[in-house]
Amino acid sequence: MHTPTLVILAAILALLLTLVVFTMWHFNRNIPGLGWWVLSFLSAFVFGVSLLARDQLPELVSVVISQCSISLAAYMCLLGSRAYMGRPPPSHVVAAMAIGALVLASAYFTVVQPHLGMRFVFAGLGAGVFFLLTARTLAQGEARLVPARYLFALAAAAHGLFLLLRPLLFSLGAGTAEAGIDASLVARLSQFVVLESLIALVLFAFGALMLANEFIANELRHLAEVDPLTNIFNRRAFLTLLDKAMSNAQRTSGAGLPVLVMDLDHFKKVNDTWGHQCGDEVLRHFVLLANRCLRREDVLGRLGGEEFAIALPNADHEGARTVAERLCALVAAQPAATERSAIPITVSIGVTLSVPGEKPETVLQRADEAMYLAKKRGRNRVEVLPAPQRVVAAAAAVPAL
Repeated sequence: MHTPTLVILAAILALLLTLVVFTMWHFNRNIPGLGWWVLSFLSAFVFGVSLLARDQLPELVSVVISQCSISLAAYMCLLGSRAYMGRPPPSHVVAAMAIGALVLASAYFTVVQPHLGMRFVFAGLGAGVFFLLTARTLAQGEARLVPARYLFALAAAAHGLFLLLRPLLFSLGAGTAEAGIDASLVARLSQFVVLESLIALVLFAFGALMLANEFIANELRHLAEVDPLTNIFNRRAFLTLLDKAMSNAQRTSGAGLPVLVMDLDHFKKVNDTWGHQCGDEVLRHFVLLANRCLRREDVLGRLGGEEFAIALPNADHEGARTVAERLCALVAAQPAATERSAIPITVSIGVTLSVPGEKPETVLQRADEAMYLAKKRGRNRVEVLPAPQRVVAAAAAVPAL
C-alpha cells in the first residue's frame, strides 16, 4: 500500500474515532478527560489532512499546521489523562511556550536553513514527551484492578518512544534525504511510520473507551455500596466490610472486634419541626462529626434512617468505649447548622465486642440492643453490652488450628 493511501486511511480513521469518542462524551459528560480525548483525536485528524494537503499549501504553512496539530493532539491526550486521574492540568503557558518553540524551530529549518532531518526531529519531539507524560500519569494503581489504565499507558509510552526515536530510522545523523538517502528506503520507512500511527490511533481509542467503561463501572459500584445522602457505606456494604474485619481480627489476634450502633435522639421531631431538608443536613452533620473521631481504618456505615454503625479494627473494649463517649460529647456540643436554624442534637450509642465464630448480623443485633438500652436510660449516653457468656465459652472451647 502506498504512503498517500495510508495517510488517507489514517485521516479517515482519526475522523471516525473522533466521532465515536465524541458520541461517548456527548452521552456521558461526567466522565473526566473524555472531552480532551475528543479534541486529541480531532487534532490527529487535522494532522492527517495537513499531510494530504502539503502539496497544495506553501511549505512553511504546511509545516506549521502539522507541527501544531501533532503537538496539540499529544498535549490534549495528556490533559485528558490528568483529568481522568483527578490531577490538576499542567501549566498551559509552559506548554504553549514549548509548542511555540518547536514550531519556530521547524520554521527555521524550513525557511532560514532548510534541513529535512532537523525538521523531522522537531516534528516528534514535543508529541513524544507529552505521550510519555501521559503514560506516567495513567500508570497508577494495581494493574490487575485497573487494566484499562495500563493498556492506555503502554500504548502512549510505546508511541511516545517511537516518535522520539524514529529519526534514527532515517539515519539523520548521516545526512538528509537531499544528501543522498535512498528514495525507496524513505518511502518504505514512511509507510512504516504511518502504519505505526494507525495502530496507535486504534489503541488510544480502545484505551479511552475502556477507561470510560471503567469509570461507569466504578460509579455503579459506588452507587451500590455508598449511601447517596451521607456518602458513607450503606447497610449491605457495611455488613460485608464488618464480616471481613471480624475475620481479620480473629485471624491476626484472636481478639474481638468492637462494634458501635448509634441512633440520633428524637430525630422524627427534627423532621416534623424543621422539615426533611433540615433533617438531611442534620444527618450529614452527624457523619462529619463521626469522621472526626475515627481513624482511617475504621468503618462507618448508615444502617437506615437515623441509625449508624461503626467497626473499629485493632481497637479494644476500652478504646471503643472512649471513642463512643467522645463522639457522644462532640455531637451534644456542636448543633447542626442548617439553613433555617442551628439544631441541637444528641446521640445514643451501643457498644459490644464480637467473638470468634459470630455472624456480623449477630454482633450488630447485640450492639443495637445496647443502643436501645441507652435510649431507655435517658438517651445521650453510651451503653456497653458484652457478648453472652455461653458464646464466649463456646468460642474458647474451639481448638486453635
